Amino acid sequence: MYLYQPTNAYAYNSDSIFLYDFIYSFQPKGRLLDVGCGVGIISLLLTRDFNIETTIIDKQEFMLKYAKHNYELNNLKVHSFLGDFREFLNTEKYDFVVSNPPFYDSNVKQSENEHLNIARYAHHLPIESFITKVKKVLKPRGRFIFCYDAKQLDRLLLTLTENKINPEVIRFVHSKIDRDSKLVMIAARMNSKSMMKVMPPLIVFDKDSNYNEEANRAFFRANTNSIKGDYDIGK
Repeated sequence: MYLYQPTNAYAYNSDSIFLYDFIYSFQPKGRLLDVGCGVGIISLLLTRDFNIETTIIDKQEFMLKYAKHNYELNNLKVHSFLGDFREFLNTEKYDFVVSNPPFYDSNVKQSENEHLNIARYAHHLPIESFITKVKKVLKPRGRFIFCYDAKQLDRLLLTLTENKINPEVIRFVHSKIDRDSKLVMIAARMNSKSMMKVMPPLIVFDKDSNYNEEANRAFFRANTNSIKGDYDIGK
């Protein structure tokens, strides 16, 4: 799969590939919504691999144009919306909501690049209002699958359960086996009463800084070819 990315804005990285691979294990079907889609990497791959009806939303017109172009480039259909997810007025309910949202703490030094700032920092989509909105767009047994800053897991679990979106599966991502986790992937489900399963961690690199076998399998499954270039894709 080929897709374009801008050179001076947020570009997807391995987090998006690992999240895609995590979502893949849940075999998405029905209607899927990708919140803060960026260039569309996660939902593009899922739309390629599964028989789903996909909707994407992003608050940056610049990024949404890239995502729509990437769908066209790969002959895939998509519904798209421009705007803040918290103000999303579509009446559809979704079987799956997926997202790699902005989660960096706003108190740290921030990028002055507007596109990077919106894509990275949590004040652009605070987790409490984000999850509250997810509840409104999910079907009664719909799944919400996303990744977030592992240090904020307590807030995530509390907010999910307060909204009756039960966290069913969580998996921590570690760069190396002896490093703290910086990323957690969560699969939660509306109105579920299942006990939470904590999967074995995903360890990205071995002691020699080579990708471990599981990480390599995720890249192989994704099979992406990224083209970096700034141009007027609106033409």
